[in-house]
Amino acid sequence: MQLNTLSMVHEFLKQHVTPGAFCIDATAGKGRDTALLCRLAGENGRVLAFDIQPEAIAQTKALLAAEGLAAEVVLDSHAHMEQYAVPETVDCVVFNFGRLPGGDPTVFTQADSSVAAISAGLRLLKPGGVMAIALYYGKENGYGERDAILAYLKTLDDRRFSVLCCGWANRRNDPPMPIFIWKER
Repeated sequence: MQLNTLSMVHEFLKQHVTPGAFCIDATAGKGRDTALLCRLAGENGRVLAFDIQPEAIAQTKALLAAEGLAAEVVLDSHAHMEQYAVPETVDCVVFNFGRLPGGDPTVFTQADSSVAAISAGLRLLKPGGVMAIALYYGKENGYGERDAILAYLKTLDDRRFSVLCCGWANRRNDPPMPIFIWKER
């Protein structure tokens, strides 16, 4: 296994998502996390995937079709996920904040909608549910979103949530941060 943020997030998902789970990929992108969640949740599970870019929706649907997987892929902001699920029914929520690799570099996640989406996702998580975040920052999208997300996570009640924010001490430039959240039972 190559040790990077994405591999850490995927390993976390493999340890926490079981057959029959209800999962949300809040930032579908190219569909890799959506496909992984579909495989982990299995035929009896449910996977919702969101993205604001039609290109990302098309790429996700194409990947799922090629792999014989099914998910509800929605062209909408992750900040609206509560319109598609009932509070405390979701087992896992996944985010990749930043921009679509190979996509328009001027379109990327924003601090206000990302913090709102994390908050919504936490309300949707059932007790014992988990959230995994790959936080990409720097370059075109700068540091505002990273700083806002980290500040927000520090405000979460430690009796209700455990938050682990990881940083790479010796990686060049702006390496993405893996963040893991557990909702207490």
